[in-house]
Amino acid sequence: MHYSRELEGDTEIEMGMIEDVVYSQEFLPTFETIPEGASVPKVEKAEFNGKSDSLFFNDGVRRIDFVLVYEDEDMKEIDKNRTFQKRKQRREYFEASLMKMGMELEAARSVVDEKLLFVKVHMPWDVLCTYAEVLHIKLPIQPNDLSTTSSPFNFLSCITRHFYPSEDLIAKETEYFTAPFEKDRLEYFYVKDRDLFFTPSMRSRMAYYILSRAPYEVRGNIKKFGVTKLLDGGVYKAAYPLHDCRFNVRSKEDECPNERYLLYNEWAHPKSFYKMQPLDLIRKYYGEKIGIYFAWLGFYTAMLALAAIVGLGCFIYGYTTQETSTWSKEVCDPLIGGNIVMCPQCDKECTYWRLNSTCESSKKLCIFDNYGTLVFAVFMAIWVTVFLEFWKRYQAELEYEWDTVEFLEQEEQPRPEYEAKCNHERINPVTRVKEKVPYTACGRCIRVSLGIGTVLFWIVLILASVVAIIVYRLAVFFSFSTRLQSDLKELEPFKEYVTAQMATSVTASIISFVVIMVLNILYERVAIWITDFELPRTKTDYENSLTLKMFLFQFVNYYSSCFYIAFAKGKVVGYPGQPVYLLGKYRNEECDPGGCLIELTTQLTVIMGGKAIWNNIQEVLLPWMKNLIFRYCTRVGSEKVIPRWEQDYQLQPIGKLGLFYEYLEMVIQFGFVTLFVASFPLAPVLALVNNLFEIRVDAWKIITQFRRMVPEKAQDIGAWQPILQGVAILAVASNAMIIAFTSDMIPRLVYYWSFSVYPYGDHSSHTMQGYINNTLSVFDIQDFSNKSRPLQTPYWFNNSTTCRYRDFRYPPGHHRQYEYSIYYWHVIAAKMAFIIVVEHIVYLTKFVLSYVIPDVPYTVREQIKREKYLSQVILHETNLKLVTKRLKPVADKILKHNEDQDEEMMDLYF
Repeated sequence: MHYSRELEGDTEIEMGMIEDVVYSQEFLPTFETIPEGASVPKVEKAEFNGKSDSLFFNDGVRRIDFVLVYEDEDMKEIDKNRTFQKRKQRREYFEASLMKMGMELEAARSVVDEKLLFVKVHMPWDVLCTYAEVLHIKLPIQPNDLSTTSSPFNFLSCITRHFYPSEDLIAKETEYFTAPFEKDRLEYFYVKDRDLFFTPSMRSRMAYYILSRAPYEVRGNIKKFGVTKLLDGGVYKAAYPLHDCRFNVRSKEDECPNERYLLYNEWAHPKSFYKMQPLDLIRKYYGEKIGIYFAWLGFYTAMLALAAIVGLGCFIYGYTTQETSTWSKEVCDPLIGGNIVMCPQCDKECTYWRLNSTCESSKKLCIFDNYGTLVFAVFMAIWVTVFLEFWKRYQAELEYEWDTVEFLEQEEQPRPEYEAKCNHERINPVTRVKEKVPYTACGRCIRVSLGIGTVLFWIVLILASVVAIIVYRLAVFFSFSTRLQSDLKELEPFKEYVTAQMATSVTASIISFVVIMVLNILYERVAIWITDFELPRTKTDYENSLTLKMFLFQFVNYYSSCFYIAFAKGKVVGYPGQPVYLLGKYRNEECDPGGCLIELTTQLTVIMGGKAIWNNIQEVLLPWMKNLIFRYCTRVGSEKVIPRWEQDYQLQPIGKLGLFYEYLEMVIQFGFVTLFVASFPLAPVLALVNNLFEIRVDAWKIITQFRRMVPEKAQDIGAWQPILQGVAILAVASNAMIIAFTSDMIPRLVYYWSFSVYPYGDHSSHTMQGYINNTLSVFDIQDFSNKSRPLQTPYWFNNSTTCRYRDFRYPPGHHRQYEYSIYYWHVIAAKMAFIIVVEHIVYLTKFVLSYVIPDVPYTVREQIKREKYLSQVILHETNLKLVTKRLKPVADKILKHNEDQDEEMMDLYF
């Protein structure tokens, strides 16, 4: 590791406290090296011409492709500090390198703050052509001549057109066949206007590619390069491409396409919430990476509509049948539930209670724990397969339309950080040519192993924190039970509300929240450090590696409490006379009287609802407040005209991780919708409502509050695709186990169908009468141990000698008292059979659907074949002309030689 240090007197100053990356010269772009001691070319400076919406240099001809912002050291009082002088030298060398590489620069001083200077970057035609070929950018070769199939629903266009962006404002783009650009074959490309041939997003992407590789310091045979390090070191304050206009006002410039204004009005504005997204314009303005995110989010939201309708129907069915449910009526019946005395649920401090006290929670449970939920869980397992398969088809269409079919193989270049570390040689397995790589096979294994070990360590740390919080709940519950009785005497009206359960739950939730947030902050930094250490080759590889690490952590972080309630809480509690203790000291938690399913439903409602509200407030409020404060601090008189580049500088910079947190938010939501949907049919409804807001909030945010992102290519949604597939597979097992082990559906089905085979209780037909009485075991209160015997008994307990508890055990006096009854084993067998049968049926259905639905539509395959054919024809014709051109002088020479020989032979003959 190399650090650049400057000495000022006796003080040692480290530039920016960051690491300077040293890059080998062979990985630099080809350009003329600036000799040491030679005069460095200066950037031309120009005064602002007063055109606030101009996207060009002062001459009105050269388009601005990128903007660099720095603070002029000559305006500082501490300009003699060698650190600032060093920054100035690096910046001047960097800008000189850019000019040597063919780029044109123009500097303008800030209108608001005279210390700021804006360097405008322009790429001439020759430079654009060179780097378009380097980046394998696909460009038009001829219009698409394949006829598109008309929709069978065209007769509805008079209605559906109102749900699409106005075609008068956003015209449909002409479709072209494209091919990777080659400078020598320019005449074969469809060039109408050189100024419009490369779109602004293409120009910005090429400009950023050069900025990321231009050197800023030379030390012998090695060079340091990249604008990223200059930004981290404070040499530049910002670097960004320009928005083409203000979001709410049309530009007065004739050359401005006003795409930002159109996107705001037809996409991000609240009045357009019902309209489809203008994906082609989003892709054109922001690049394929942003476009594919909003395409996926829109497709996911549209598919959620069907799931939400079915889920809402399931909820309505449960709500309307809760009053007619037999077991719910038995719980609420004063003659049945009112006469059933339940055993205490904790040691000493808890007391006896009547079953009918849980009447309301029993009715609520019927809303979610019914046969409709079983059907809905199976439906969602099939829905998620259909969603993923049709998304693959839609993604294939976008790949073709957006020219990313062969992106990973052709276009993606190594990251500068990867190139910097290439010190080892190897033989390329494809080309059989020597190339340099940053590590050997053994070194790569060590790096990956360290990454895996770190992720596992943090996952174990989260699980440890979950266990610690569970122990905390068990430990303080009894403390609150004793202290609150005496401490709340002065607050008698609130005593029934401030209970031990509530105090335990609230304090545990606060502690859990703090732990989660602290671990999130720490782990994000660790994950980035580990991914940097692994040194992935391309940016896609880097993002995929980071995505997997972060999702595994967030998966455990967000879902651990839900999995605990669904599959652990209340499952191993023993019976009142012999309860099970955690660590030999803390009695295991039992489910609420209404059952664990209603707890899981409540947990999901709070997490999904609270998370959605908080995320939307955070995404809207924070950027808006930051921009408002910045504009207030840098306000100028109304008579001053602020140029386009300075208006964009006042916006928020986009984070280094880009859309990572947007994807993470949606994938975590996808997990809630699929993994636990058997306990909460309204999850798709909440997700749908949230996503309808999320699309517009994200659109509003990136258009109005953030600087324009550097356009990036992306073929698909990256590592999120296999993550979604993994969640979909896990969801089948998760929902089957929730129905089997968390809900009471299987015990009810066993009771319902058992009258003719192995009757339980007094029912002699297909009925649920007597279910409650026959599924509660009996316990003799004389069998309480001294440790668990309740200290108080209610006045109505009278001379009762038994109490009831939720389990399937033999009653006292039986020769196998308190052991599991035959009914328990029948229920366990039914649960296991249910899981196996449902999983196999659903997995088979998923496999059939995956096989039947092709990943690439037939029409797209035909268009890809047509495009490849045209590319081959052009390549063949070009090569044929080149060969003909090269061989023509040789052929003429041979022909002339043959003619001379013929003349000599004729002379000899005569």
